[in-house]
Amino acid sequence: MVQSSTSAVNAFQAQSSAQKRALSYSNTIYQLFNRVFQQKLPADRVIAEYFRANKKHGSKDRRVIRESLFALFRWWGWLNKVHTSGEQDESWFAALATAAQLEQHSWNQFTEAWQAFANQSNRYSMASSHNPLSTVKDKCDYVQQSFTGITFTPQDLLPQWFWDITDIAESDAIPLIEAMSSRPPIWGRAQQCTAEQLSKQLQDEGIDASTAEHFADTVNLGHKSINLNGTKAYLNGQLEIQDLGSQVIGQICGPKPADNWWDTCSGAGGKSLQLRSLMLTQDAKAAGSIIASDIRKKPLEELLKRANRAGFNGISTAPWQGEALPVEAETFDGVLVDAPCSCTGTWRRNPDMRWLDDAAVVNDKQALQLDILSRSAQAVKLNGQLVYATCSLSPIENEHVVTQFLAEHSQFELQQTRHPFTGKTHKMLTVWPQEADTDGMFVAKMVRIK
Repeated sequence: MVQSSTSAVNAFQAQSSAQKRALSYSNTIYQLFNRVFQQKLPADRVIAEYFRANKKHGSKDRRVIRESLFALFRWWGWLNKVHTSGEQDESWFAALATAAQLEQHSWNQFTEAWQAFANQSNRYSMASSHNPLSTVKDKCDYVQQSFTGITFTPQDLLPQWFWDITDIAESDAIPLIEAMSSRPPIWGRAQQCTAEQLSKQLQDEGIDASTAEHFADTVNLGHKSINLNGTKAYLNGQLEIQDLGSQVIGQICGPKPADNWWDTCSGAGGKSLQLRSLMLTQDAKAAGSIIASDIRKKPLEELLKRANRAGFNGISTAPWQGEALPVEAETFDGVLVDAPCSCTGTWRRNPDMRWLDDAAVVNDKQALQLDILSRSAQAVKLNGQLVYATCSLSPIENEHVVTQFLAEHSQFELQQTRHPFTGKTHKMLTVWPQEADTDGMFVAKMVRIK
């Protein structure tokens, strides 16, 4: 972890306007990086607050600062072996320059300036990489050549505690690291229109949109940032942003037009909207309904706004207000429990979280997850479905919870599910990020048999 200090940067003298700007960027990035670690706040929140308070930055400035900050976290498993001083010294500039090289950032003049500052001492002799760094192995070799006195491995890019709590085949480790070290595309869903119609409309607005092979309503929006509030399809409810891995959950629920579903931990309702959209796609007059619950009222208010924007009826809310069920028992065709979890499956989008959290974020939630699942199960009627999901990659929060639940609730039986990306059949399904360029998710489907 870095310490709060900016004095060391004053020892570096800029010889050009590019070096002057590079020093300015470095100072800003250092302060943001430091704040994330010291206050244990999400990096996207920290940088959003900074840009709101500092309107002076243009779009190019914002891009350099944002992408450099997230690159540091993405490669911190290696860079924390380089930058150990806690100061804005040559090791800090070496980390900045290396992150920029690994991500092939386009601002070469600033990358070269950071390299020049790093090379002012005899500790490093960094050089630009003229070869494409396409794989994690390529990148590991480049870092190893840049810092010969330090040992680097691909496994360093995820904390050791992650490997300790994750059950993954050795052959899948490198593909997972590859995925976790890259940014996934922005995935979305079409509502009240086809994916083809939505893609065409977004393309007309200059957005790099395309349909996807996996689900009929999925759209791929590429990697560029999108101003959603300036997008007609979003404002009229035809576009909802939802990662493809998350979309798997609603697809496995498979709601029928007349079904009544309860989304027990809905948050702002992305999966509630998906369930209703799937109903309406089958029957424009679908008589079914969705009830969404959460312990927080603001997300539920946001859900109703999103449902209204999409023109959806049949969605209502029922906040949790204690231990008692906020809905009637044994009345639902389907209950979805998208349980609170460690969110290790979303580390591609939030690389800072892998360094802010520790194993406790996984080990401390199992009792809560089992409790929510057990209470929610009371609402499932005979022959109804109970779906348990997380965005965790750890069996501790996934298979272990479901196995313990089934041991205590013999009235439920596990159902086999088909993996939408591999075609294989599973009793309990983990969607790994490398399988379809997504976040990681887990889902298990049960049915009440008595």
